[in-house]
Amino acid sequence: MGCEMMLKVAVIGLGDISNIHLPAIKQSDNAQLVAVCDIDENYTNKVTNVPLYRDYQVMMDEVDIDCVHICLPHHLHYPATKAAVERGINVLLEKPLAHSKEDSRAIVALEEQHPHVKIAVCLQNRLNETVEELAAIIVSGKYGSITGLKGIVTWHRPKSYYESKPWRGSMKTAGGGVMINQSIHTLDLMQWIGGNIETIRGSVDRLLDYGFDVEDTATAHIKYENGATGLFFATISNAQNSSIEFQVLLEKAKLTIKDSILTIANEHGKKIKLLEDRKLTGSKFYYGASHAKLITNFYDQIIQDGDEYIHAKEGYISMEMIDLINQSSEKKQIMKMGVLQ
Repeated sequence: MGCEMMLKVAVIGLGDISNIHLPAIKQSDNAQLVAVCDIDENYTNKVTNVPLYRDYQVMMDEVDIDCVHICLPHHLHYPATKAAVERGINVLLEKPLAHSKEDSRAIVALEEQHPHVKIAVCLQNRLNETVEELAAIIVSGKYGSITGLKGIVTWHRPKSYYESKPWRGSMKTAGGGVMINQSIHTLDLMQWIGGNIETIRGSVDRLLDYGFDVEDTATAHIKYENGATGLFFATISNAQNSSIEFQVLLEKAKLTIKDSILTIANEHGKKIKLLEDRKLTGSKFYYGASHAKLITNFYDQIIQDGDEYIHAKEGYISMEMIDLINQSSEKKQIMKMGVLQ
């Protein structure tokens, strides 16, 4: 394939997150939007100049597509991914991988069964400048090994957030609450930066009286194979959306990302600002600006037949973490991590 290739791209699901995907497609030099799909008639006028389908199977059969962006409710991720992959269409899948550990495993199996079709997962916070720099500092070994990690997400979601889109409040369709929806990026970074996880002890709760069966608060203590420990805490019961805090303790320094700024503190506690993430203008601050970076990179990997993207099997790890935190909370015991790390 030559680099002059123009990819024919489609989007399934025109809800909130498509507002990030559609501009990225439009701004790409390597992609052309050829079709969109959604069953909601309210989105009829959201995208003009391309056909709007109600059935993604029909769209995939009628339109020549190189890559499809799947921006659907979580429980629809697996069937839509399966339909695309079996037709040889590359998939860019919004997080999470799926709504359940079982469907997530099934997507990983699809990836293994169809090695010539690419499935990428939008865990774009790995591509934030602060995270990339933090990872580079750790890999350099300059400040020693990791001894601890901390991931804190304290956000706010009103009851209307769930009432406006009822799938979000149901385990059957969302697969969970604050962990799978708001803090999966933080869980992903805790395993991606921290390394292989040995055990997790977790607790989930519903602090808010919303009446839904998904959790609004979760905590976990993580033990890593390298001897480090991790603390994870996430809630949507805060009065507002506060900045996520992600911190890594090294033997000779402390690295912290907060307010989209990476700082380093040495053994004497002196804190120095290293860099700040780019902001995405006109969108929610917590989306960050790395979606477009991830999408552009994935298009490049399709064109060059490369392998440098976030594979389904990588997206599976945070799904297992969520599953184990739920199991641990229910059984009141430490859970051992599986083998797909």
